[in-house]
Amino acid sequence: MSLPTQSPKKVFIKTWGCQMNVYDSQRMQDVVKPLGYAPAEDMADADLVIFNTCHIREKATDKLFSELGRVRPHQKTKAENGGRMIVAVAGCVAQAEGAEIQRRAPYVDMVFGPQTYHQLPEMIARVSRNTGAVLNTEFPPEPKFDHLPQDRANPGVTAFLSIQEGCDKFCTFCVVPYTRGAEYSRSVAAIIAEAENLVQNGAREIMLLGQNVNAFHGEGIDGQSWRLGRLIYRLAKISRLKRIRYMTSHPRDMDDELIAAHRDIPQLMPFLHLPVQSGSDSILQAMNRKHTADDYRSTIDKLRNAQPNMALSSDFIVGFPGETDEDFKATLDLVREITFAQSFSFKYSCRPGTPAAAMQNQIDEKLKDTRLLELQSILRTQQEKFNHSMIGRTLPVLFENPSGREGMLFGRSPYMQAVRVAGSPRLVGEELPATITDAGGNSLTGSLQLADAA
Repeated sequence: MSLPTQSPKKVFIKTWGCQMNVYDSQRMQDVVKPLGYAPAEDMADADLVIFNTCHIREKATDKLFSELGRVRPHQKTKAENGGRMIVAVAGCVAQAEGAEIQRRAPYVDMVFGPQTYHQLPEMIARVSRNTGAVLNTEFPPEPKFDHLPQDRANPGVTAFLSIQEGCDKFCTFCVVPYTRGAEYSRSVAAIIAEAENLVQNGAREIMLLGQNVNAFHGEGIDGQSWRLGRLIYRLAKISRLKRIRYMTSHPRDMDDELIAAHRDIPQLMPFLHLPVQSGSDSILQAMNRKHTADDYRSTIDKLRNAQPNMALSSDFIVGFPGETDEDFKATLDLVREITFAQSFSFKYSCRPGTPAAAMQNQIDEKLKDTRLLELQSILRTQQEKFNHSMIGRTLPVLFENPSGREGMLFGRSPYMQAVRVAGSPRLVGEELPATITDAGGNSLTGSLQLADAA
């Protein structure tokens, strides 16, 4: 008589926020896999539910508690049927508001910050032994990366690779230095090993991640400190790695070696996300950005001289405390002068504990709305113009997966544009030339040569 087999445990992870959080969620999956947790498609089926949170956007805490309210009935049903659903809150909201989460939602079993998820097996064991809820928001002395599984199976065609964490910039509007800690750079040897593993398991594009990724200063394989440019030169030697990208960068850290890499390395894509936040020097100073609008312009000139095909993306905050009509006009002038292929723009919103939250001259919400709409109109027009300039051009497209429609493929151009073409699923992972036939605000449509599409 054969014994019944035990169903594998399942984990459901919901992620908000930046690519760093996406990377962290992927690595959490890797950490719990040896414990027998397989991915769950539905929250209700999970034995472990993790909400990986972001504190950057407005109402982040409200969104979390709304989601916790939805998971609570599933947790109760699981218990009524003799099982258990462990509920965890991770990420930056957990780091900043851990005690408040435990007070308002005592059914949450684990609250842990972004620097401690490598300790998930120990935390799960503590909860399973019914020793009480876990609050783990310390900044441990050992880097979490040293304790994560080496192998990352099925990373996909495009894989995230975190090389740097934390921030020493202390922009007055930002919580990251308080939730992610001080800047830390991984060793070059560890990054190369992870990149080679990703490529071996199918990745063809790697996105290097960091809160200030171009502030990277990891120990090199020669014992010297390497900056990001030198790291990229080395990563470009990995066979079958077709594309390299990096984000998010700070204007202060765009050094000459990194700019030269855009000139010299074909695998380094001609697309850069470089947040400026404002075109007004007085606002940039109030933000503690430590660069001026002309500093930014000079950096863009250097980049475009090194790589004439460079396309740019940026972040903008409107309505920062004290922003005058003249300050806002300076932002519009900078946008019109530089032009952006993509952009992200937001109204300033207070983050408790940041210096800007206590500043005088907070801007009226209606005025913020008006300014944001005006800025976004210009940025949207620039993006649409850039996309339409691709019509008739033949671009290399790296295909990531089948599109939603049957017989269609989804890929990305060198400029991060979504591209859809008719083609066989076997082309996933291939980089092929596609002639662009149509363009919308957010995506392109193209066609492959018949021989390529088959």
